[in-house]
Amino acid sequence: MNLDDAAGLTVGAAASRVGVTIRALHHWDAIGLVRPSDRTDAGYRLYTAADLARIQRVLTYRELGVPLDDIKSLLDDPAIATASLQEQRDSLRARAARLHQMADAMDRVIEARKSGILLAADEQVEIFGRHWQPTWAAQAHDRWGDTDQWAQYAERAAGRTAEHWQQIADGVEALNADLAAAHRAGVLPGSDRANALAERHRASIDIYFDCTHSMHVCIGRKYSADPEFAAFYDAIEPGLTTWLRDIIDANARANGIAPESATWV
Repeated sequence: MNLDDAAGLTVGAAASRVGVTIRALHHWDAIGLVRPSDRTDAGYRLYTAADLARIQRVLTYRELGVPLDDIKSLLDDPAIATASLQEQRDSLRARAARLHQMADAMDRVIEARKSGILLAADEQVEIFGRHWQPTWAAQAHDRWGDTDQWAQYAERAAGRTAEHWQQIADGVEALNADLAAAHRAGVLPGSDRANALAERHRASIDIYFDCTHSMHVCIGRKYSADPEFAAFYDAIEPGLTTWLRDIIDANARANGIAPESATWV
């Protein structure tokens, strides 16, 4: 904006020139923040180029979040103004750094929503074992990418490092070993030991998204009905898939859920 030719502007013209309201200029005049330097013969306010330059400085401070009550002293005392600008500069830089961090975190969530796991394919195989297929995450996204559970899973996955995933993988491996041992030992569904294992299994899913007992029953059904899931668990221990479904059902019943009418809630 060229302010050099702005001498003698009325309140309305000045407001239009700098992009503020007439009401704001009247208020700033009343509190002594920006007073028009000239008057017409009839007594109407006229803003000079210097006045408009002061208004621009006021707007700059407002953009920085400085209260109007503090702006006048900043404009009238160069020493205070310099210190304030330095403080505001440091604050803006800190805020910019936080915004960059937030943007980076958002990028990770977006990427996790697409890919499921923010690990390279070789890292996934190293962590989850040689039978792991990196394409499984993409397949899961195709099936469930529009669900609330996938969104929750992605938000949690976005903050996980390779070390976090290794801890999760180790926990699942230990759980599967305990499930297989209990099945071989003839542990009955509904027993304390079986219920404790079912709860551990539900907790292993809860790592990814909130899993209710009713949802857990639905997952147990999925294990039994899906050949890939069934093959996975039966490879750990023959008959483990059906037994796992049965202990999930029994544990759900112990927690007030009728397995035969359980739904995804």
